[in-house]
Amino acid sequence: MVQVVVIKFKSGGKLYYFSPKKGEIYERNMPVIVETSRGLEYAWVAYPERSVPDEEVVQPLKPIVRIATEKDREFYAACQEKKPSAMQTCREKIAARGLEMKLVDCEFAFDGSKIVFFFTSAGRVDFRELVKDLASAFKTRIELRQVGTRDETKYLGGLAPCGRICCCAGNMPEFKKVSIKMAKTQGLSLNPGKISGLCGRLMCCLSYESDYYAEAYKKMPKLGSEVGTPEGRGTVASVNMLKMQVKVKIDDKNGGLIFKDFPLEDVKFKKGNQPQKDEDDEADEE
Repeated sequence: MVQVVVIKFKSGGKLYYFSPKKGEIYERNMPVIVETSRGLEYAWVAYPERSVPDEEVVQPLKPIVRIATEKDREFYAACQEKKPSAMQTCREKIAARGLEMKLVDCEFAFDGSKIVFFFTSAGRVDFRELVKDLASAFKTRIELRQVGTRDETKYLGGLAPCGRICCCAGNMPEFKKVSIKMAKTQGLSLNPGKISGLCGRLMCCLSYESDYYAEAYKKMPKLGSEVGTPEGRGTVASVNMLKMQVKVKIDDKNGGLIFKDFPLEDVKFKKGNQPQKDEDDEADEE
């Protein structure tokens, strides 16, 4: 087992293991200074010191340099205060160059060595001249990084269709693969407006209960198939995979139709009636 402290660099961001500094006691959400491949960075304790299996750790572990001092906190706060002004300057430079790119966020390196700007674009952008303009304006090293539309929502946040903060911005350290097959399996409307998030991609939450629905789906009869029930044969009108019920349409022998719910165990049908896979079903949203 290895002693680690779990660190995050952003709210809802990816979690990383760092080596604790001897003699220091860490508390959740405590700001700390850590050493990374990009230099010193300001971060927070996601989970205090704990033991994890050796196979979960990629050696060598980077160290926690120190618990953030008052001076560290003031410097970080000052950087955050400069962000709106830096973003506005960058937008003006982008407009002046006529570049097809949308600025999303910026970060100041904790050691003051550089500023990183994040942007989205439909294609590749030649931003070499823009970097020169920004370096001249800020008198420091400049990096521009292109991110995807899902990353944009993660950076900016917002309210999802469910009324809660977007999963990617609030409680999802890493993006999960989501496919249209998940929506089909769960019996959801395939209307893009109903299953897409703010980023325009499939909602991340489609993957949360995917395993359960995939197993339940295998046990259910196909829609429109003929099944046997305690009240006679009928046609499957719909299925409820949470209650494990099947709604069956049955002729009432008087020329009318009856729709009735039956527990799955009371419905007789041929097993192995899984539909053919569509080519699009296996296409994941990255």
